[in-house]
Amino acid sequence: MSANADVLRGAAVIGSLTREASLAVEAPCEADVWNPRDFAREQIRGLVRQVFFAGGPRPVKQVVFCAAEPQIDLATVCDQVARALALETRSPVALVDRHRHPQEIKLVPAYSKGPASIKSCSTQMATNLWRVRKSDLGESGNQSGTGMQWLSCLLELRTEFEYVVIQGPVAAISSEAALLGQLTDGLILVLGAHSTRRATARKIKEILERSQSRILGTVLSERRFPIPERIYSRL
Repeated sequence: MSANADVLRGAAVIGSLTREASLAVEAPCEADVWNPRDFAREQIRGLVRQVFFAGGPRPVKQVVFCAAEPQIDLATVCDQVARALALETRSPVALVDRHRHPQEIKLVPAYSKGPASIKSCSTQMATNLWRVRKSDLGESGNQSGTGMQWLSCLLELRTEFEYVVIQGPVAAISSEAALLGQLTDGLILVLGAHSTRRATARKIKEILERSQSRILGTVLSERRFPIPERIYSRL
């Protein structure tokens, strides 16, 4: 993800993306010294507080992030969200990573169901943050990627982690995104500011809603701030 990200709360925002995205943050005054990295951190921090700590009748503990399209840098978004979440709580946080990191493989023993804990087989990124490789969650055999397999993994994660950030599949090309939206506490869709069309976002939203996935909100990534309204009107 670039240094800038707009956090747009609520599933309905996809239907009115052009209007709400342009109004998400006021343009800074010329006299202000605007730091894009600080801006990005504040946006991610706001997302974490809105999603995980806003309260409500249904607590949010396990959230899956799915990119609308393959070219979106979802890994960076998830990494930043997990790190920001770990700073907001003392409880253990897990980042479920879909990709192997060569520099970490030698440090992480292969995970197998049994007495070994998930934490002991994961990479500790901070005092209360662990990176859990998806391949270490027992995904094998005929149940790989199925509801039963994911349900088992999510239950195991709940026993050791208070919060879980899951790097999900690409929503536009995988039915697994809808499945995870059903099994977790909700799904956040990551859109590319300069690549995702409104029609594409709306279609994905409709598919997820038909599958009864809980859409918590959307993240607009790779935004070059500010973007004139006339550009959004062309999407």
